[in-house]
Amino acid sequence: MDLLLSVNRDRHPITVDTRETLLDTLRERLGLTGAKKGCDHGQCGACTVLVDGRRVKSCLALTVTLDDREIVTVEGLADDDGPHPLQTAFVEHDAFQCGYCTPGQLCSAVGMLAEAAAGWPSAVTRDLAAGVPPDGGVTLDDDEIRERMSGNLCRCGAYVNIVAAIGEVAR
Repeated sequence: MDLLLSVNRDRHPITVDTRETLLDTLRERLGLTGAKKGCDHGQCGACTVLVDGRRVKSCLALTVTLDDREIVTVEGLADDDGPHPLQTAFVEHDAFQCGYCTPGQLCSAVGMLAEAAAGWPSAVTRDLAAGVPPDGGVTLDDDEIRERMSGNLCRCGAYVNIVAAIGEVAR
């Protein structure tokens, strides 16, 4: 099937098999190897990217469903001004050890911050009406961050530093 993929602000005309996952398209056809193939079952989050600003596990998304949608991988988080603030915070807080999960963690954190800013509750959001910031977002304490990032696993156990890095950017 012929598609036009918009990845990291670049447009790519491409022909794909209808069974091909976004992860395989990114890694094998476009040479964007930031998203990792961890479990290939949507359980670990190492392959997380953003599609139209929303978190997506690219090992579960079929490329044919993403024609002319805006896809951002870890390679696209930085801009001309430098690294994304989360990338800087991850380095400053030593929020990775082996680094395998880091691209998925970063993309998930970017999407999670947008969800919280839009006021989307999580399973641990205490009171949906009381204490909501004036901008309408959800206050991101450590419990909120941990819950919202629970779909991204780190086998090295760098969670304390990951939460600290995200918390710094969120606050």
